[in-house]
Amino acid sequence: MSPSIPPSLRGRRARIVAVTLPIGLAGSLIALPFTAQATPSADAVIAEVYGGGGNSGATYTNDFIELGNAGTGAFDLSGWSVQYLSGSPTATTKWSVTPLSGSVPAGGSYLIEEAKGSGGDTPLPTPDATGTLALSASSGTVALVHSTTALTCLTADDCAADEKIKDLVGFGTAAVRETSPATGADNTHSVTRDAALKDTDNNSVDLSGATPTPRNSAGAGGGTPGEPSPTPTPTDTTPGPLRIHDIQGSSRLSPYVGQSVTNVPGVVTAVRSTGTSRGFWIQDTKPDKNAATSEAVFVFTGSTTPQVKVGDSVVVSAKVVQYYPGGQSSGAQSITELSGPTTAVLSSGNALPAAEVVNAGTLPETYAPKVKGLNIEPLALKPDKFTLDWFASREGMLLQIGESRVVGASNSYGETWVTTKPKQNPTPRGGTVYTGYDDPNSGRMKLVSLTGDVITANVGDTLTGTSTGVLDYSNYGGYTLQTTTLGKVKSGGLTPQVAKKGADDELSVATYNVENLAPTNAQAKFDRLADGIVTNLASPDVVSLEEIQDNNGSKDDGTVAADQTLAKFIAAIKAKGGPSYEYRSIDPQDKADGGEPGGNIRNVFLFNPRRVSFIDRPGGDATTAVKVVTSGAKNQYVSLSASPGRINPTSDAWKSSRKPLVGEFDFRGQRIFVVGNHFNSKGGDQPGHGVYQPPALNSETQRLAQAKEVNDFVSDLVSKDKKAKVVVLGDLNDYQFSKPLAKLTKGGVLTDLINTLPVNQRYSYVYDGNSQTLDHILVSPAIKKPGYEIVHINAEFADQASDHDPQVVRIK
Repeated sequence: MSPSIPPSLRGRRARIVAVTLPIGLAGSLIALPFTAQATPSADAVIAEVYGGGGNSGATYTNDFIELGNAGTGAFDLSGWSVQYLSGSPTATTKWSVTPLSGSVPAGGSYLIEEAKGSGGDTPLPTPDATGTLALSASSGTVALVHSTTALTCLTADDCAADEKIKDLVGFGTAAVRETSPATGADNTHSVTRDAALKDTDNNSVDLSGATPTPRNSAGAGGGTPGEPSPTPTPTDTTPGPLRIHDIQGSSRLSPYVGQSVTNVPGVVTAVRSTGTSRGFWIQDTKPDKNAATSEAVFVFTGSTTPQVKVGDSVVVSAKVVQYYPGGQSSGAQSITELSGPTTAVLSSGNALPAAEVVNAGTLPETYAPKVKGLNIEPLALKPDKFTLDWFASREGMLLQIGESRVVGASNSYGETWVTTKPKQNPTPRGGTVYTGYDDPNSGRMKLVSLTGDVITANVGDTLTGTSTGVLDYSNYGGYTLQTTTLGKVKSGGLTPQVAKKGADDELSVATYNVENLAPTNAQAKFDRLADGIVTNLASPDVVSLEEIQDNNGSKDDGTVAADQTLAKFIAAIKAKGGPSYEYRSIDPQDKADGGEPGGNIRNVFLFNPRRVSFIDRPGGDATTAVKVVTSGAKNQYVSLSASPGRINPTSDAWKSSRKPLVGEFDFRGQRIFVVGNHFNSKGGDQPGHGVYQPPALNSETQRLAQAKEVNDFVSDLVSKDKKAKVVVLGDLNDYQFSKPLAKLTKGGVLTDLINTLPVNQRYSYVYDGNSQTLDHILVSPAIKKPGYEIVHINAEFADQASDHDPQVVRIK
């Protein structure tokens, strides 16, 4: 899944999938909760939510909710309320209510003052309504409701069905939200819409973190989002006592956080003038001699366009804040910022500080300090020892890289990954392979153009010349070079691979994650995937598919059948010259298998009936466990109780996750058992670039349980027939060196074929510039000398049919 968000939003404050991602994970794999999706509003909406009032570092004393009206007439609020729910509700959690009165003027605002904290020094503008809701600063849900009775829905799906809810905003990690929660809220940042009050029913797209700008129905306070305002010039422009390196300090946290600073001097090196996270970077021209203290800082102006330009010498008075992209609970690192600034321009056209050159010898080989289970934020930075410390000590500073090899293809967000260490674990096709948790490839760097330049690069291409920019940080990918000049792409000539065609006496079995395939997708996607099956995989006899959606895709109306999806895909394969595949699958229970909300993804077997027979045995359904049964006078014959069937589908191991599909095939009189899998995602793991080192792999617990279920099933099968030929394959969402794969292969009942490849070829997926594997094919001992290939046709390319590369095994 590759959701589309404007690049101006995604790099800093927003993304559709608002879940913390580790080093080896991307959006297509996330098992999301069900999400509220109401009809987009043309009039009243929730325009801003702020729960940090009175908290540490806050300016305003109170929490607040602001409504906006995009309509041409006043919006009457008689009988309406705003209501609040905690971000992680339980069965006993209740909604809190603030009744409303009056109206939201056409094109205007309506301010609701909520609970007061013990901090802050600025009261809100005169509110239009008052309440006592104690909003969380980082995660929660606010609803605009046509009733003053407390809501009873406690899931996003139930709230989406409640017609009393006109608008709903979930932020942080809120379980109840529209599509995905908005990110960026903390003690000093609200989540806010733009001036047009855009409402697409996706909180992560419609709202993002910004400096709080409360406005009431009289227009008092705030300012108009997106519109520039004059920058007041202080009468005294004498540089203050603090320099930027003083404010940044020698750890990740500013020693002056929450304090106001006066007339901090610097030269403007870059400006972000679009989106709701506008601002500019300043860098000191008189650095200190401490390598651990950054000489630059971001000045955050929120929705207000900065009235400075590159080369201006300025002094800035503002409050020092620590901004956590994705919220502090995400585990991401923070950025020291100057917020709510007053800026004076002293002169223009000044020379910029020289950009620090990053080359093969710059970044330390060791990626991060290891303080297991502890937060590295308070630790003194050691930029000569750890890459993450080096980056933290250059936060906001001008950097430059020379000619660099692309290791992560350009994506729809304008991101391209390069390596500054070309000799670090190179793959034969130009990437950099991820070999273990202790070696995340410290030379990787993400580039995003700050000036709107667009490049399209594949893995193995070269970015020639120099790329210069300021160092920023995102919860998606970590430290990022926001480029002001970008190199040119030189093609590396990468081409899609083609698998060896199996011999007549070889059974070929493939796995392919087709990334949320549904009839609502464009025909071009079906055609591309079909061409991959026919041309690149040489029309395998059996294809185990992951992420086949139901007949209406993400529409959440109870549909679970996928016959139309599969009919359309099979027709596309035939049109490309492939076989007339048949399929077997089991429809899941509605909303029980995770994946994109409403999509009901499942595993499916395609097979070529002219080459292989599927042995149908009745009894398989969404909740019945398949068993290994024996027959014959000496129990010498082994079969399945149902084919297709599911492995222990009611086990907690498969909660909100796909259940393995098991099928019994016959090839030239030989029985083959195939188990198609799609284990739970890595959503919820701490990020590899975050403040916890090493990061906790929270999602691994469920995959360990899933691996045990499959291992138990295969062990039972092999114990009853040592000659049983078993193929276990699919998107296992983990690495060949992980604990779940060790659990899956325990007892020698399965061999992971990726380990038969050279180390630098063990990948089927590229994430954050790391070539890695999440997909696997494993075989039982009875399968001798299998021919195995990973067929690279997607993951290394900017133009992808899926974000996964397929794999195929040929069995004599």
